[in-house]
Amino acid sequence: MAENAEGDLNSNLLHTRYHTGDPQLDTAIGQWLRWDKNPKTKEQIENLLRNGMNKELRDRLCCRMTFGTAGLRSAMGAGFCYINDLTVIQSTQGMYKYLERCFSDFKQRGFVVGYDTRGQVTSSCSSQRLAKLTAAVLLAKDVPVYLFSRYVPTPFVPYAVQELKAVAGVMITASHNRKEDNGYKVYWENGAQITSPHDKEILKCIEECVEPWNGSWNDNLVDTSPLTRDPLQDICRRYMEDLKKICFYRELNSKTTLKFVHTSFHGVGHDYVQLAFQVFGFKPPIPVPEQKDPDPDFSTVKCPNPEEGESVLELSLRLAEKENARIVLATDPDADRLAVAELQENGDWKVFTGNELAALFGWWMFDCWKKNKSKNADVKNIYMLATTVSSKILKAIALKEGFHFEETLPGFKWIGSRIKTLLENGKEVLFAFEESIGFLCGTSVLDKDGVSAAVVIAEMASYLETVNITLKQQLIKVYEKYGYHISKTSYFLCYDPTTIKSIFERLRNFDSPKEYPKFCGTFAILHVRDIATGYDSSQPNKKSVLPVSKNSHMITFTFQNGCVATLRTSGTEPKIKYYAEMCASPDRNDTALLEEELKKLIEALIENFLEPNKNGLTWRSV
Repeated sequence: MAENAEGDLNSNLLHTRYHTGDPQLDTAIGQWLRWDKNPKTKEQIENLLRNGMNKELRDRLCCRMTFGTAGLRSAMGAGFCYINDLTVIQSTQGMYKYLERCFSDFKQRGFVVGYDTRGQVTSSCSSQRLAKLTAAVLLAKDVPVYLFSRYVPTPFVPYAVQELKAVAGVMITASHNRKEDNGYKVYWENGAQITSPHDKEILKCIEECVEPWNGSWNDNLVDTSPLTRDPLQDICRRYMEDLKKICFYRELNSKTTLKFVHTSFHGVGHDYVQLAFQVFGFKPPIPVPEQKDPDPDFSTVKCPNPEEGESVLELSLRLAEKENARIVLATDPDADRLAVAELQENGDWKVFTGNELAALFGWWMFDCWKKNKSKNADVKNIYMLATTVSSKILKAIALKEGFHFEETLPGFKWIGSRIKTLLENGKEVLFAFEESIGFLCGTSVLDKDGVSAAVVIAEMASYLETVNITLKQQLIKVYEKYGYHISKTSYFLCYDPTTIKSIFERLRNFDSPKEYPKFCGTFAILHVRDIATGYDSSQPNKKSVLPVSKNSHMITFTFQNGCVATLRTSGTEPKIKYYAEMCASPDRNDTALLEEELKKLIEALIENFLEPNKNGLTWRSV
């Protein structure tokens, strides 16, 4: 009895007195303890307070999340800069306020909410619960909500926003991030992720309504409100119907002898990829049993990112060997990205990079368009897009074939918005991609889509099989025709924002103030473009054509030898990424020579520009 009384007393003290010596922190603690109704996250803050952990309290409570390349993304747990019940409620209240200002018909058109299969027991936090709270905030304000009744691939949310003519949508996901993370990805009425100025305006609105409104915590509304609608069956049916637009060899698919293994990486992809294969006339792909069903711990992989290659594809490659399947398809946990591996004649597996897959997709989508186009179709009306850190292979194909190629800033939100504009101007977009295995075939969805990409690759492989060509052999044919594009992408981990800033500031003031480097080791630099400052030495007015992005660092160097290299910070993780590509003309086909030159250039880039030893950077563990 006495123990309970002491516990109650402690609790009362916590709610009334906190003198940390930092007024800002005291206010933040008071707000958190008043507003948070999740016992687990509330307890996390109370424990930190009880143990005098002021630095951690400050880290958790005195800053707020901002929109990166994939919306709001952070670790799950207590604090205003983490993903949890309270910050999702606050974000949705800000969304409501902004959307109410932008759309007079908001309460007629409604809002879409989807979620993946992530969760964290210690914070009593799951994507499904966060989706319900998102819906509750809006339902309490009489907004119709299209809440998916079960987990869906991320592309289903932007697809539903367009199909249902909703004003916007949110997907609760952290995609391929580590298991501790979650996120809040926002789509506008055009079906593309939000870009500036919407992101900044929503953040302002979030700041204006941080205290939960009456009804915001009432997640029972999801089950009781007449304004809740479940779009799952309808959207799934429409999506699968739309997939037929990019299926060109259904009869051939139904007869193929090729076998495919698919892993959904403990995420949402299994059921949807199975359905997509059915639509294309294929027998179902063989699932990896240990990774087929959702598991928020991603227990069979060290990280849930198929981009990491063979090390994380181990189970699917072994199953493929056992089943005599030549092709492995891996969708990431929210099924918006796709990795592909193919068994080679020597028994090794070839895991394709995002840039290599894009060369194949670009060739395939254009080839299918040519074979199926109407008589009066004009190649000058055709477009393909890529982010600026991705391979320039589509540019080479476009130059030779006569269609248009455009670059955007990194992040599919820029691609989606640009595609929407092109479509509104009567253009046709066949394919778009980003090097981090994000692909979009067709334009039914305006975001990257691993489900459609998986089935298109399967059709491509089946078609090539009929002429005894493998995916790797076809890739070489593409390079021989349009020029070898050999790229290497990797990253360093850096947990200190000050170090990251000083690395990029040094590049902006290299030999003297406001002077970018003219050489990297022995390699002469032709042009420099800096997205953060808007500088581009290749332009007559020295101003970048791409929009200025002051919140992130990204500097691109074009070298005299034809190589293009970019250094940038990640929008979602503590990384400095580098992207380097040797863009050769078709007459330069000595790949060993090209690869050696690229290797030396990357070594010079790391040693001279990143200085990992001096800056304490950790190399990506392969």
